[in-house]
Amino acid sequence: MAALPHTRSCFVCGESNLHGLRLRFQTDEARVITRFTPRAEHIGFKGVTHGGILATVLDEIMVWAVAVNTRRFAYCAEMTVRFQRPARPDEELLVTAELVANRRNKIFDAKAKLHDPSGQIVATATGRYLPVPAGDVPEMLTELIGDLSVIEAASSPAA
Repeated sequence: MAALPHTRSCFVCGESNLHGLRLRFQTDEARVITRFTPRAEHIGFKGVTHGGILATVLDEIMVWAVAVNTRRFAYCAEMTVRFQRPARPDEELLVTAELVANRRNKIFDAKAKLHDPSGQIVATATGRYLPVPAGDVPEMLTELIGDLSVIEAASSPAA
């Protein structure tokens, strides 16, 4: 598994975001994975991780699945999340994602799963993503930290 870059300020992967999750992602060049341990401050109902936090993690990992597989950065246009069981704070979750379809580099479909420590599915998501306009890519790159070789073409404004 190869480590993916992260950013300075992103809520999910930003190393300098004091309120963020600071997740790190890896890829086998098809799937993207991460591990996430919700903290007490991520609860909605007592003892249950807020669904919005889980949806945020699912969105972020699908963005990286798109980037790895298409060499394009993309924005979420539409996302559907199905919650199947509660996630508990302080329990490590395994999150995986992959690209489902590349519609002529104009629309990308991805899917993701979030598993609890026993391997049961906590939530699944599907998302439709639109490519970041080429003119916006250079500014985005100023935020990235780490080895870009896994997504090298995604970092090209002409991608």
